[in-house]
Amino acid sequence: MITALLAAALALAPGCDLERPSGAPGCTRKAVDALPMTALQVVGTHNSYKRAIAPAEMKTLRAASPRTADSLDYSHPPLTEQLEAGARQIELDLVRDPEGGRWARPLGLKMAGGGDYDAGPMSAPGLKVMHVPDIDYRSVCPTFRACLEEIRAWSARNPGHLPLLIMMNLKDDQIAVPGATPLLPFDEQGMDEVDAEIRAVFGPSRLITPDQVRKGRASLREAVAKGGWPTLRAARGKVFFAIDEGPAKVALYSRGRPSLEGRAAFVNTDDLAAPYAAYVTLNDPGKDAARIRQALDLGMVVRTRADADTVEARTGETARREAAFASGAQYVSTDYMKPDLRFGPYQVVLPGGGTARRAPGVRP
Repeated sequence: MITALLAAALALAPGCDLERPSGAPGCTRKAVDALPMTALQVVGTHNSYKRAIAPAEMKTLRAASPRTADSLDYSHPPLTEQLEAGARQIELDLVRDPEGGRWARPLGLKMAGGGDYDAGPMSAPGLKVMHVPDIDYRSVCPTFRACLEEIRAWSARNPGHLPLLIMMNLKDDQIAVPGATPLLPFDEQGMDEVDAEIRAVFGPSRLITPDQVRKGRASLREAVAKGGWPTLRAARGKVFFAIDEGPAKVALYSRGRPSLEGRAAFVNTDDLAAPYAAYVTLNDPGKDAARIRQALDLGMVVRTRADADTVEARTGETARREAAFASGAQYVSTDYMKPDLRFGPYQVVLPGGGTARRAPGVRP
């Protein structure tokens, strides 16, 4: 039976910002906080750490592959600036560097004859953050630890923020460029390194984990289908992590942990019936519309993308952006929270303004 408070929350006034309710009729903090966190929709950023490729290196890349150069010709401001602008999903690409120094002098820098590059953060051991190792390697926060500490500091200053999704890609596919630094595999040790870094920065009171969502049910999938995700009130000021990878890495991360018992992060899945199925990345909101709806009906959290490879920014096409918002996916990712005026006015902002709204068609 739906309580009177939840019924009021389901009838929120159009334009109600879930992060900062106005207090007007139909938009009160009490009503908003009664919603499950799966009821929200927010904007996030794709490859949130990415800085622009240096001009000399971009020139070399463009001569070799103009299409690749176009797809990589975007960048983001520091994470704090993105969060201040309303981003509630951050994406980080990780590579292993347990001894330090593997990318102290990346191949692209050498091929361009040098340039402006601070190798200091790359010298220390630990997980590094970059897009294409050796080629598109500049980051607003070069180490995983630095990225997480920046997010934690912002979160501490903004304790009422809605749940922040931090997606991770675990990169170990070698790029086909002679002389590139060999990538280390994300084996069992690598997976444990990821969890250790997360828990070193975010304590239990700041994290939403698979164990918290499962709450003793037989599986994580069963838990989310029965409303296991926390309410917005319980989720404020917290972050949660998702490994956005294919079946092989998901199987390794979940080995011996069918519902991700003891793990710090959720995982992407192609199998919506898997016991760990709670989160899914479905990046094409047009082609994946039915799959997104299926996942949402199962109580899952979904991330999709409003744009890709700079195409929408260059053409001004908005069909993908509109499909992303209409899909009901909770996290809509973009490279253009602000326009890139080299290309045109294309940008992605939440319909109706604000930081968060009710996701269209998502059940309570």
